[in-house]
Amino acid sequence: MAKILIADSGFTKTDWRLIQSDGSIEQARTPGINPYYQTQEEMLNVIKDLYDQIPDKVDEIYYYGTGCSSGTNRKKIADLLAKYYPSAVIDVNHDLLAAARSLCGEEAGIACILGTGTNSCLYDGVKITQNVPSLGWAIADEGGGTYLGKTLVTDYYRKDMPADLRKVFKDNFGLTKDNFLTHIYQEPMPGRFLASFPKFIGQHINEPYMHQLVARGFEIFITKNIMKYEDYDQVPVHFTGSIAFYFSNVLRQVAQEKGISVKHISEFPIAGLTLFHQ
Repeated sequence: MAKILIADSGFTKTDWRLIQSDGSIEQARTPGINPYYQTQEEMLNVIKDLYDQIPDKVDEIYYYGTGCSSGTNRKKIADLLAKYYPSAVIDVNHDLLAAARSLCGEEAGIACILGTGTNSCLYDGVKITQNVPSLGWAIADEGGGTYLGKTLVTDYYRKDMPADLRKVFKDNFGLTKDNFLTHIYQEPMPGRFLASFPKFIGQHINEPYMHQLVARGFEIFITKNIMKYEDYDQVPVHFTGSIAFYFSNVLRQVAQEKGISVKHISEFPIAGLTLFHQ
């Protein structure tokens, strides 16, 4: 049996699984890779970090990552992996296919990503047949970590957040408006910075304001993404990602109100991907 290396790479982290020739599994984690925002050197440093953890000779690599919808970016990633694993057959795909294979397996359904960013697709059990464009955190990504973080901070500075929560927020972060704008417009990875705030939302999710903020984000995601697919209410809908997982109760409630049947919700696609490739 071949040694197979599988990667699920998001904005903030990459999960790796190595299926050994005897069927045993090893795992590793590195920072995320995004060819739209990182230089060749930065991405290569991540691959080096992986190689330090998994220096094995690998026969096949199945890499699924954010920013890999374009052929140019897929080639970038493949070339970087080949520097450390030169004998491997390398297959690079979009993280949306990872979600579909992980969640749906060989059955038809709608697969959604609700993590730092968001995306969705209609999957026929073999391939993606439809995709509502995500457009990224700066324009859309409704319901995802960056969207929720952006909404939370906007409400804080515009005093749309309840006064008691504003005080707790200030005590936790101490962010002046200038500090915040510097993070967004002058420092690297602003989306990752915004996606750090949903942890605070989760700590106070029982507050009506926080519950409503998350529910509103999910409602917009469902309306602008899931409900654009033909027969969306006739097939199972699945979700993967930290936001979907940790706010699953809110997500299921909003989906039910929209007449949508939610089946699987997973925090990470990697376990399902490992089963798929085994």
